[in-house]
Amino acid sequence: MAEAHQAVAFQFTVTPDGIDLRLSHEALRQIYLSGLHSWKKKFIRFKNGIITGVYPASPSSWLIVVVGVMTTMYAKIDPSLGIIAKINRTLETANCMSSQTKNVVSGVLFGTGLWVALIVTMRYSLKVLLSYHGWMFTEHGKMSRATKIWMGMVKIFSGRKPMLYSFQTSLPRLPVPAVKDTVNRDLLYILPTHIQAARAGNAIHAILLYRRKLDREEIKPIRLLGSTIPLCSAQWERMFNTSRIPGEETDTIQHMRDSKHIVVYHRGRYFKVWLYHDGRLLKPREMEQQMQRILDNTSEPQPGEARLAALTAGDRVPWARCRQAYFGRGKNKQSLDAVEKAAFFVTLDETEEGYRSEDPDTSMDSYAKSLLHGRCYDRWFDKSFTFVVFKNGKMGLNAEHSWADAPIVAHLWEYVMSTDSLQLGYAEDGHCKGDTNPNIPYPTRLQWDIPGECQEVIETSLNTANLLANDVDFHSFPFVAFGKGIIKKCRTSPDAFVQLALQLAHYKDMGKFCLTYEASMTRLFREGRTETVRSCTTESCDFVRAMVDPAQTVEQRLKLFKLASEKHQHMYRLAMTGSGIDRHLFCLYVVSKYLAVESPFLKEVLSEPWRLSTSQTPQQQVELFDLENNPEYVSSGGGFGPVADDGYGVSYILVGENLINFHISSKFSCPETGIISQGPSSDT
Repeated sequence: MAEAHQAVAFQFTVTPDGIDLRLSHEALRQIYLSGLHSWKKKFIRFKNGIITGVYPASPSSWLIVVVGVMTTMYAKIDPSLGIIAKINRTLETANCMSSQTKNVVSGVLFGTGLWVALIVTMRYSLKVLLSYHGWMFTEHGKMSRATKIWMGMVKIFSGRKPMLYSFQTSLPRLPVPAVKDTVNRDLLYILPTHIQAARAGNAIHAILLYRRKLDREEIKPIRLLGSTIPLCSAQWERMFNTSRIPGEETDTIQHMRDSKHIVVYHRGRYFKVWLYHDGRLLKPREMEQQMQRILDNTSEPQPGEARLAALTAGDRVPWARCRQAYFGRGKNKQSLDAVEKAAFFVTLDETEEGYRSEDPDTSMDSYAKSLLHGRCYDRWFDKSFTFVVFKNGKMGLNAEHSWADAPIVAHLWEYVMSTDSLQLGYAEDGHCKGDTNPNIPYPTRLQWDIPGECQEVIETSLNTANLLANDVDFHSFPFVAFGKGIIKKCRTSPDAFVQLALQLAHYKDMGKFCLTYEASMTRLFREGRTETVRSCTTESCDFVRAMVDPAQTVEQRLKLFKLASEKHQHMYRLAMTGSGIDRHLFCLYVVSKYLAVESPFLKEVLSEPWRLSTSQTPQQQVELFDLENNPEYVSSGGGFGPVADDGYGVSYILVGENLINFHISSKFSCPETGIISQGPSSDT
C-alpha cells in the first residue's frame, strides 16, 4: 500500500467536520522532478534545433558577421552596396527612432540577412558537392587530384563539430534514373557475468545512455571517405518509443516523442518498469534490482496473457481486428498502450543460449534461432526492437525492419556491447557496480482481461507462427582461415570476394545459377534506405564455370575473377549512387497500378524469386573495440530468414582483419536446400 499512497499527490476525506486534505510531499516532489526533466529535454531539443537549423554556420557566427558589418560602417565603408541606406530610408517612415538607432538597426538587419544568405549558400554548395559520386568509381587505393580538391571543399563547407542531424538539409534527394538505364543493365566469446538481472541492468542502462545521446543529437553522423561524406541520419529518429500498429489494409508506425518506461516479459507476465527516479535515470545496480524483483515474482499469468505476443507474430488482419475489438478500452487498452508506448521491449528469457566451445555449431545455431523468433510469443515483434537477456547472461536483439535497416540497429548494439563490458563493467561477484535502492517502487504487473474469443485468435496466430519458425533451418559459424586483411592485399573488394564465393558455393550446391539479392544502402541521399545489387552477373557466371572446369588454368581463373570482382564493385557503386534497378522498377510498378496500366514486363520481372538473398552487416565503430589486443571481443553480427521458400538467406560480417562470421538460413520443407553443419573450407 505504501507505493500506492506515494503515487497520489493529495487525498481528501469528507467528514462531518469538513474536508480533511492530506498532501504527499514525496509525490509532489516526483511530479516536480518529472516536470523539470521534461523541460530539460524540451530545452535541449530547442537548442539543438537552433544549432542544426543554422548549420554549417553557428549561432555565434551571427554575432561575428554583425560586428563585422557595424565595424565597416563606423569606418565609413559601405559593405552593403547601398542596401543599408535603403533600409535606413525605410525606417525613417516609422519616426520613432533616432538617427543613430536607425543606423544600428539597419546594420543589424543587413548583417542578419547576409548571415542567412551565407548559410543558404554554404548549404546549397554542400548539396551540390555531395551530389557528386565520381569518387566512388575511382580505382581502390588511388585518388585523383580533382577528388582531393573536392574532398577539401566538402570539409570546408561541412563546418566544425556536426551533430547527428546536421547534414539532413544538405543531402541530395535520391534521383530517378533513366528508364533505359534501368532496363539495360554479438560479442561472441565474452560473458562478463552469469547473473541474468545484472546483465540486463547494465545493458538496459547502456541502451538508455545511447537514447540520451540520440535525444541530444550527440551521436556523430556516419561519414565515408575519411570522415568526409555524410550519410543520412533520418532512420535514427524512430529507434526508440516506436511500435508498428496493425491495420486491415496497411500497418502504420507509431512514434512517441518520449517514453519514461519499458515493458519486461518474463514467464508469461508483463511488467511496467519506470526508467527514472528522483529525476534521473536508474543506475545499473538499481535497474538490476528491478529486473531481480521481476525474476523473484511468483505470480501466475492471467488467462491469455502468456502467449499474447503471438498476435504480433501471425497474420496481420486477425491481429488488427482483435486489437480493435478487445483492446480499445479499459485495462486492455491501458496495458497495450504501456507496451506500444514503451521505450523498447525486454524479454528475460528462461532458456540458456550462447556460444559453447564444447559444441560451437549447435550452440550458435540455437542462439541465432532463439533471437530470430524465440517461442513466437515471448518477443513483441511489433516493437522497434526487443532486447533479450537469457538465463545465463547472454543477450541479443530482435529488430522490426520497417522503421530502419540493419546498420542502424548494429550501431546501437556496438555501443551497448562496448559500454556494458568496457565502461560500466561488473563487480567481482558478478553484480552491477553500485548500490541497491529500496526506495524505488516495484515494477507493476500489467492487467489484462482477454476473452475466450481473443484467446482463440492468439492460438491461431501462434500455430501460424510456429509453422513458419519450425521450418527455418539456421546455421551460424565463424570463417577463420583468413579475413579481409588478406583479401585487401590482393587488391580486391572484400565484399565482392565474399559475393563471388557465395556464387561458387551456390553453384556447387544446386548445379545452377539463380537471381541473387545483395542489399546496398542509399543513405548518400536524404531519407535513403536500400537498393538491390544483382550479384549474379554474366562475369560472375563465367568465373564460376571456370572454377569448376578442370581444363581452366589458374591464370584464366584469376583473370575472370578480376573481371567479375570489378563488375560487382561497379554494380554496388551504381546502387549506392542512385542508379540501381529494383527500386526504380518497383516505383514503375506502383505507378502502373495507380494508373490501371497492365505491364507484362514489370509483372514478370518483379515476380522472380530471390533464391539467394544476401546482406553484409557493417562494423561501424571500430574505435570501440581494439581487436588486435582483445581478439575475444568479436561480434557474430546478425541474420535473417530465407526470402524464398526454396532459397537461402545469407548474412555476413567482416570482423577485424582475420574473421568473417556467417549466418545462413533455409527451409526444412524444401528438399533442394539444406545447410551443412561445417563451415566452408578456405579454398571455397
